[in-house]
Amino acid sequence: MRTPRLSRRAVLAGTAATAALTAVPAVAAPARAAGARPYRWRNVVIGGTGFVTGVLFHPSVRGLAYARTDIGGAYRWDERAARWTPLTDHLGWDDWNLLGVEAIAVDAAHPNRLYLALGTYAQSWAGPGAVLRSDDRGATWTRADLDVRLGANEDGRGAGERLLVDPRDSDTLWLGTRHDGLLKSTDRGASWAPVTAFPQAASGTGQGVTLLVAAGRTLYAGWGDGDGTAGTANLYRTSDGTHWEAVPGQPSGTPAKVPVRAAYDAHTRELYVTYADAPGPNGQSTGSVHKLRTARGTWTDVTPVRPGGTTSEGSADTFGYGGVAVDARRPGTAVVSTNNRWADVDTLFRTTDGGRTWTSLKDTAVLDVTETPYLNWGGSTPKFGWWIQTVAVDPYDSRHIVYGTGATLYGTRDLRHWAPQIRGLEETAVRQLVSPPAGEAHLISGLGDIGVMYHERLTASPSRGMATHPVSGSATGLAQAAARPSYVVRTGWGDHGNGAYSDDGGRTWTPFAAQPAIAKDAPGPIAAAADGSALLWSFVHWDGTTYPAHRSTDNGATWTETATFPKGATPVADPADPARFYAYDTATGTLHASTDGGATFTPRASGLPSGDSQFRIAAAPGRTGDLWLSAKGNGLYRSTDGGASFDKVSSCRSSYTLGFGRAADGARYPALYQVGSTGTVTAVLRSDDEAKTWVRINDDAHQWGWTGEVITGDPRIRGRVYLGTNGRGIQYGDPV
Repeated sequence: MRTPRLSRRAVLAGTAATAALTAVPAVAAPARAAGARPYRWRNVVIGGTGFVTGVLFHPSVRGLAYARTDIGGAYRWDERAARWTPLTDHLGWDDWNLLGVEAIAVDAAHPNRLYLALGTYAQSWAGPGAVLRSDDRGATWTRADLDVRLGANEDGRGAGERLLVDPRDSDTLWLGTRHDGLLKSTDRGASWAPVTAFPQAASGTGQGVTLLVAAGRTLYAGWGDGDGTAGTANLYRTSDGTHWEAVPGQPSGTPAKVPVRAAYDAHTRELYVTYADAPGPNGQSTGSVHKLRTARGTWTDVTPVRPGGTTSEGSADTFGYGGVAVDARRPGTAVVSTNNRWADVDTLFRTTDGGRTWTSLKDTAVLDVTETPYLNWGGSTPKFGWWIQTVAVDPYDSRHIVYGTGATLYGTRDLRHWAPQIRGLEETAVRQLVSPPAGEAHLISGLGDIGVMYHERLTASPSRGMATHPVSGSATGLAQAAARPSYVVRTGWGDHGNGAYSDDGGRTWTPFAAQPAIAKDAPGPIAAAADGSALLWSFVHWDGTTYPAHRSTDNGATWTETATFPKGATPVADPADPARFYAYDTATGTLHASTDGGATFTPRASGLPSGDSQFRIAAAPGRTGDLWLSAKGNGLYRSTDGGASFDKVSSCRSSYTLGFGRAADGARYPALYQVGSTGTVTAVLRSDDEAKTWVRINDDAHQWGWTGEVITGDPRIRGRVYLGTNGRGIQYGDPV
């Protein structure tokens, strides 16, 4: 996932993780101009697409469950509506790093209480984490800022849970960190202090405390930094909350190097622990499952299948173990998941006799992905799962099992038929958006991990799933010929070509007959001339290395280098003149233009803001040479002479991304939409008077963290806007 580096307000520091409390309302009044209509915001339905790292059924309330994601926030399951409700959309621009959820905790004695540990990255540029607590199941929150960093989108993000309510005292919480040992709160998460008695304090790998689990009144903590050798502890316990010790007789060796998850069977008083040789979700090659009889202190190896064999095709069958859950209604019944099992595909193993025998649920599974067709991955048979590091058994229904994958949540009610249980949960990272001026679809999207989608309806996952021929991973470019809307091109990471074109508005695709050699390793953004007569493809490697752009005038059958195009820039086609293209050299702050269909470029205006590759040029529809430059904190600039000169827009303090929509009644210029600010708050803004004035159209309850990648209005529906987020999918808003 792409990592935006944005500033974050300072937090309180000290030897303990000090808290600053802030009440966060579930719904706050939007800041908008007098007379402006409020907006209703909804997700464009795709269905998941991101890594669901944790699922937790409440032990005391039938039908209540929570889910966490690595970059897309937390959710509450509504059993009656059979859908997930997002709980962290109120987190705003400055708090983008808190959209990743490291851990969830509930209180069995107080069903309305919920706790979240938030923090996407543990690097210094990301800022510290925070803990949210709620007394109404996530409808409202109180926040405590930490002085330590968490890592919900880093290796080991499927481990856990790292947050625990002490079963002996509901006011006491424990939080396992990656780099700072174990923390404890005695005031329900309002303040935190290091647990100096915990045997481990600092982590060199960034795993630290991998899990916390209660087995009766005894607490267990996993440690992810061990080397797996005998005598090196990776599991600790305390019976009094004060004194910690290594658990005697614990497993050692490479398969038991990292404790990933644990679950306690209260009926048999046995603790199940899954292990792997790496934290995952990638990089695991072996693992094991062990069971501790807590009353006697005896360990048993109950690994269902030992990694290291070969598949029927002769491939090495390597994998680790990830999720584990016990059945609260049936003693001795547990479910564990394999993880990173690419050769023979991951599965769930279920036991009803305490681990003596296991059944692979994949072997009898019937998968139905009708609701989210992209899970067919371009026409292939849907996979049972991958990156399975969380599994949950409904404590009120033994046949209701849910597990998370790298793209969805699968659920069953009969242990045989499985389908995505994903409604309402959208975690896509959005890269490009096109809203056509005509045709069946109002939206085409370029997405992280799953390529391009054609949205016939906004309220259902696209019936064709992800674009095929070729199937691609993350989209890097998406463009429509402005004067020929049926012609669309796309680029991205793919195993069978990195670009394709469509003559039917994005319904079906034809791969480019050829591509420049560099396209395989560095596919970048692409632009199409207004009439589709020329394509201009820029190349940027994932590590930031740039290469010369290439041009095609025959739908990608042949390509020639455009040496005068600024390397790595994003090409922009003029919407009205097919001969004109533009490119902004962010290194020098210079606008370059072409008047020969992208064959050659010459510099025009210079001395503009420079130094940030995320500065963006947008061309106003139906006009020649009408350009807008979003220069982040440097503000917004406009040119009406094809980039020969630019004027700064005085009404705008900052601008991160800008798009156009249908003009307001009586207006001659398209509506402008942007993520930016006119004062101190970064928000979603609309202007109906060519940027003379702006109105905020989102509100404090709908902010979605970082939203600076892409925005566009709908050219056919007044007031409608589509907004790309970095983990909460595509949001669309309509005036109410």
